[in-house]
Amino acid sequence: MSKAKLSGRSKRMSSFEGLHKHGGLNLVSLMDIFTILVFFLLVSSGSQQLPSSKDITLPTSVADKVPQETLIISITDSAVLVQGKKVVDIASIQDSDEILIDELVTELNFRTENRLYAQAEPTEGQAITIMGDENIPYQLLRKILASCRQTNYTKIAFAAVQTAKGKG
Repeated sequence: MSKAKLSGRSKRMSSFEGLHKHGGLNLVSLMDIFTILVFFLLVSSGSQQLPSSKDITLPTSVADKVPQETLIISITDSAVLVQGKKVVDIASIQDSDEILIDELVTELNFRTENRLYAQAEPTEGQAITIMGDENIPYQLLRKILASCRQTNYTKIAFAAVQTAKGKG
């Protein structure tokens, strides 16, 4: 049998098939993308940040321990917020003679029952962070603390701006 003469197009097609028959996945580009993704995740999750608010001027602290992520109560000039959700107006709290803030107790109980930000077993005290202006009235803070204790949030931390320790 004699070999038939191939046309130019047939030669090009067979050459193309020979070159591209063993195509594979180029892992170098994929590894570069995953490396960048890993570095981004490491940098962005490196430290827990409290939500910033221009209405609140935090007191300063020299504590070394970084707080864990907990439920946050923010106290502004006009309202008390739990995780950014307005719970009650400050004016209605200050006018009241009640020790507990009913709206805050209801919200904290709801979050505990639905296990939102619940860290420990129900028999143990829950952790909470209070983020308030350094000049909030003591009576207001006392009512908030009493409401937290009533709802089993007994591990209470106060948010503060960390400053460098002075040489002593």
